[in-house]
Amino acid sequence: MADLERSIVNHYNLSTPYPVEWPAELDESDEEVAPANHLSARKSKSRYSALERSASDRRSVIPGSQKTGDGRANLVQKDEQDPLGGTDSVVAVLKQRGLPVDEDARLRNKFLLSSTTFSPGLFLSQTHSNASTQSLLQGLDYLTRSIDQKSASLKVLVESNFERFVRAKATIDNVYTEMKNQGTETETGLISPPHSRHVSRSSGHFRNFSSGSAAATSQPSKPPPSKNALRKESEFGVQGIKAPLLELSQKAEDVWGPALGGRQREERLKSIVDAVQQEREIYELGANLSKSIKQKDYEAIVEQYNSARNYSNDARAVAEKAVNGRQALTDEQIHKILVTGRMWTDVETQVKALKRDIWRRLSNVQSVLPVAGAGQTEEHMELIAVLLELGVEDNPIWVWLLSRYDYLKTKITGMSERSKVEIEILRRQLAASEATSPPATASFLRQAVRDNPRAIDTEQVIEMWETNLAFLTKLLSFSSGLLGEVMEFWDSTQSFIDGQKQNTLPTGFEGQSRKHHRLSEAGVKDLQNGAIDLVNLIRDTVFSLFADAPIEDISLLLSPFPPNTPSTPLSAALSPGESRFGRIDPQTLPPPSPKRGEPWEDFAFWPPHSNSLSAVHYLSKLLNLVGTAASEMTSLSPIKAGSHSYEKIKAMVGAARERCVRAVCDAWNKDAESCRNLEDWTRSPENRDQTKMPTLFVGFEKSILLGLQKILYFSESQTKPGSGEVLTPPPAKLLQMVKTQFVTSVYKALSGMVENAEKAVRVDEDDWIIITPDMTSTNAGNISNPPTASDTIDASSRNVRMLLTLSNLKALRVDLVPQLVNLFESSFSVKLTEESKTIRDVLGQIDARLFQSYTLPTILTLTKTIKDGINAPDWAPVSSPTQVRPYVYTTMLTLVMVHTEVSTTVSTPSVTATPSSGGGSPSALLSEILSYLLEAVSTALLEAFSNRKPEKYTLPALMQATLDTEFIAQTMSQYATSKASDTQSEIYQVLDKRTSNDARAKLQQELGEMRITLKKLRDGSRGSFGCFKRQRQERGRPERKATE
Repeated sequence: MADLERSIVNHYNLSTPYPVEWPAELDESDEEVAPANHLSARKSKSRYSALERSASDRRSVIPGSQKTGDGRANLVQKDEQDPLGGTDSVVAVLKQRGLPVDEDARLRNKFLLSSTTFSPGLFLSQTHSNASTQSLLQGLDYLTRSIDQKSASLKVLVESNFERFVRAKATIDNVYTEMKNQGTETETGLISPPHSRHVSRSSGHFRNFSSGSAAATSQPSKPPPSKNALRKESEFGVQGIKAPLLELSQKAEDVWGPALGGRQREERLKSIVDAVQQEREIYELGANLSKSIKQKDYEAIVEQYNSARNYSNDARAVAEKAVNGRQALTDEQIHKILVTGRMWTDVETQVKALKRDIWRRLSNVQSVLPVAGAGQTEEHMELIAVLLELGVEDNPIWVWLLSRYDYLKTKITGMSERSKVEIEILRRQLAASEATSPPATASFLRQAVRDNPRAIDTEQVIEMWETNLAFLTKLLSFSSGLLGEVMEFWDSTQSFIDGQKQNTLPTGFEGQSRKHHRLSEAGVKDLQNGAIDLVNLIRDTVFSLFADAPIEDISLLLSPFPPNTPSTPLSAALSPGESRFGRIDPQTLPPPSPKRGEPWEDFAFWPPHSNSLSAVHYLSKLLNLVGTAASEMTSLSPIKAGSHSYEKIKAMVGAARERCVRAVCDAWNKDAESCRNLEDWTRSPENRDQTKMPTLFVGFEKSILLGLQKILYFSESQTKPGSGEVLTPPPAKLLQMVKTQFVTSVYKALSGMVENAEKAVRVDEDDWIIITPDMTSTNAGNISNPPTASDTIDASSRNVRMLLTLSNLKALRVDLVPQLVNLFESSFSVKLTEESKTIRDVLGQIDARLFQSYTLPTILTLTKTIKDGINAPDWAPVSSPTQVRPYVYTTMLTLVMVHTEVSTTVSTPSVTATPSSGGGSPSALLSEILSYLLEAVSTALLEAFSNRKPEKYTLPALMQATLDTEFIAQTMSQYATSKASDTQSEIYQVLDKRTSNDARAKLQQELGEMRITLKKLRDGSRGSFGCFKRQRQERGRPERKATE
């Protein structure tokens, strides 16, 4: 039953199988006019041309078409056969697949070939989703045959009705020819009108019809047409009377024109002058406005535009009154309305152009004056006021704030990305260069005691540090950087939000701009979010510089920079392919630096091969900017109002500080190994017992510690009230890192000093280092101490180097290192209890090692001399001795040599030396060394007397041993220590044990004579051993502890 109803509906083109009345569409004619060139168009058609039919001829192919209510033919059927020959019903297949084709006509039309919305892809995907390639090829053959059949039927239709079309055209041509040749006299047998159509030679019946036309061509030429013929040449029948009429009109004008037109012209001109004089202001308003616009006289522009609006409102009121009262307008009123309308059109055109120019200038006002200041503020407020006076739909306040936000965002992004690329290029260039040698590094470290930041590293490293500093200054400076512009933008925004700045702005003509004085709540929220976005953009840029690894893509310098507006100066400052490096050649861009395990490879801001002095100097400045900027950013009200940006800024500060401390500590650790090259074996001008090494080392360490204090505590950053605790104290991890590196640097420097003392030094041909005037002055430009003979140091002598190093170590242990420890504790508010003990232990061990290294050769020589002398066969005299044995003089001469070496090396007087400087008096080290050697001599005497053969000492031998021992002891009494005294007591005990009672008793009787002999010997050697005489001002004897 359903199939029957569907067949009825399709056959009669009904909308329902049970209509209540006859459809009106079926009563209308469905004939359509064919295109005029339908017969003449002979286009080549493909074999599938039957599918390319238009809406007008589709009715002749598909039966049962009808017109809808809007008159458009509806040729789509409810169902069709599969065009590929698969099934008799496409709709049935779609229903099986669950598609609602009955309810949704649009969906059904996509699957019907007769619809204009037929979708081949959708048809194949749904009705032939499981079809094989072979079945699709068979369907293509089926479709091809169907198209060929339809094309043949259409061809038959055209051929069968072609004669009708030709006869109709011939009739029309005959009628036109008769009208065109009206009045023409013809002979019997009228000429048939030629037919311009060329028909197919295969149409035999039309060839008979056209024979008359062929015969007509052989007749004589026809006479000219009548003057009344409907031809263009005779102006379609009126040419005969046109000339007399024109002649008559001209004569009438010549006779009556002057008489009739003079008075009328006079009255007309007078009325025009009166009307212009009466409405003079209206006529002149457009020209005055144009002049004011050229002069940019905004007050005059607003006044003139308001006058124009008043005239326009008056004219509109007159017209509305006449309309409402149904009264006729007078000529004067009509004239005034027309004049006002023309004036208003001109004024409105000029004002619209002026508004466009002001909008453009308002959007680009930050480009004209990129630096924040009063000039910019006055300009944009003036432009906003003019727009409010003229009346605009958009809010100029909002437009300016939005354009300012876009400009700042673009400028921050462009400048940040480009600066990072420039920094990376410098970093790669440095990475590809050779590392600074230790001696060259030491020459830079010597600048720590001088105030010359440009000389603390190589020019390339300083250039990269300066680039980093310039980048962050442009970004974070409150006075001249982008952060300052952001802060100024928010201050202006806040004043507009609070309504303070609107107090100075006009409300416009009749208060129409008052609506623009208040920003909407959504607009205020957007502005707050915009300020947060700008702050986050700056924060992300700083965080990326310090925390991220070096960038890999540096092609930005080669690509054009997109300008914000046509007049944006940023695009001019950063032109394509040019930067601070000049024009960049893509072929010369440095490649990424290879990974060699260097600490600086993971830092984008750290110049490769940079020393710690330049690092701590510039990083303290960078973090000063970061700390001050963080305080400024967190003081913004949108940031303080619970935004997550506060914690992000706090994290940025912590990350920047940690990365900077890591960089400084890594560079510090490497530079500590180069501190050994600070030793140039020249005397310090402040203390001649030392070289410049301790002063240079302490100056270097102080510079690092003071710089780290600025980095860790942001001591130079300016905090703003209300910014919160964004600058927090350093974590314990960073403090521990600094403490560990401090101890390590001291240990490495001390180890380097020992290596310098023990390692041979290559000097010039004369083997001396002469002090130059520059070396004697702390500052390069201050020459205070001229070189003297005492300034020369025999650096090739190992003992000289040992003595100077011992003097340096004593100064470090007693005075300089404690100063560094105190500076560390006061700078970082921590106690270095364990670290101080470790440093003291290291200093003691190194000092003991170096002291032993210096004295051991002398001790071995003295021990051998003493033992050989005492064990000599002729040592024991046969009678009472009157002289000490030769080994005693040899021993004393060795001590004199040591005294001379020490006193000339480290006991030179200093103008600025004090009793406490350098660890003691000028002879402190000399006394310590001689005391230690005296102890060694005493020990050698004890061992020699204990081991001498025979075991028993005779009285002369006992007297000789006593004389030798007492001569050495009394001559060296200035350097006697408790240990030496105890050893001498042990010597007498050994001698007493190895002698007889008789010799012991006789020795007591000879003691007086022995004293006289000893006094003579000492008096005789006073000139040789006078250097050992006690100085009156010296008190006490420094002793070297046994643990050392």
